[in-house]
Amino acid sequence: MSEKSRFVIAGDEVQQMLASARVRLVDGSWYLPAQNRDAKAEFMAARIPGAVRFDIDEISDRSSALPHMLPTPENFGAAMGALGISEDDDIIVYDGPGMFSAARVWWNLRVMGAKSVRILEGGFDRWQMDGRPVETGAPKSPEPALFKAVLDADRVRGIADMRANLKSGNAQVLDARPFARFCGTAPEPRPGLRSGHIPGSQPVPATELFSDGKLKPLDELREVFNGVALAMDRPAITTCGSGVTAAVISLALESIGHTDHSLYDGSWAEWGQAEDAPVAQWLDGEVSGKTTVRE
Repeated sequence: MSEKSRFVIAGDEVQQMLASARVRLVDGSWYLPAQNRDAKAEFMAARIPGAVRFDIDEISDRSSALPHMLPTPENFGAAMGALGISEDDDIIVYDGPGMFSAARVWWNLRVMGAKSVRILEGGFDRWQMDGRPVETGAPKSPEPALFKAVLDADRVRGIADMRANLKSGNAQVLDARPFARFCGTAPEPRPGLRSGHIPGSQPVPATELFSDGKLKPLDELREVFNGVALAMDRPAITTCGSGVTAAVISLALESIGHTDHSLYDGSWAEWGQAEDAPVAQWLDGEVSGKTTVRE
């Protein structure tokens, strides 16, 4: 049997843990407009018993024009405390389809100091299909807790870091967006953004890292990263459209033992609108290594 990530957990195991006082279940669902799903409405209608809702737009730097950027440790800690979550809890995160925004919540919690965070395989959609317990009606208010948030700044990158990396080439940059958007042959879903990718970055579409809402086994993850010649002894930076699916790459990297990685929080939402940031394109749509760079 193929070995799976230690950061994911199966539904039957979660069901057995529902009565544990130390387990905190977190619905981290978030959807793109094109997905036509309302994460808040779905949570209010039904959830895993005892779950609380982590809204990546609400628990963010609300002063930033960029979407769901990390808040300060103080604000993050206060938000987690209000949800009844401590950094010492055994935290299990899920979303609707299984491996989308849950990875970003996993990353947020870990980068702020949570010690044990795992993701439910298959998400809430699979949980319901399997006939597991579901709580309906208005959710109960959680008992307040203390979350001592400490930001691991080495895990977060900004646009200045990305510009510096263009010159140094120190870190491998891995882009989780769909391949056509990476190439520049498909438009960005957010208006006003250029098409293409950060020069020197490599495409690792998040959808190649999971199947049926579950992170792929470790051997299959290694095959995906081998396809972009990932060097295990060099740092990596993950990026995507707005910092959500970049966390799927972060999860996969951590799972295979590549621990020297960080996430570009602003991602293409920031780089794509910065007029002085260079953009590369693979207009032939092939991974040829040849780029057309527009300065």
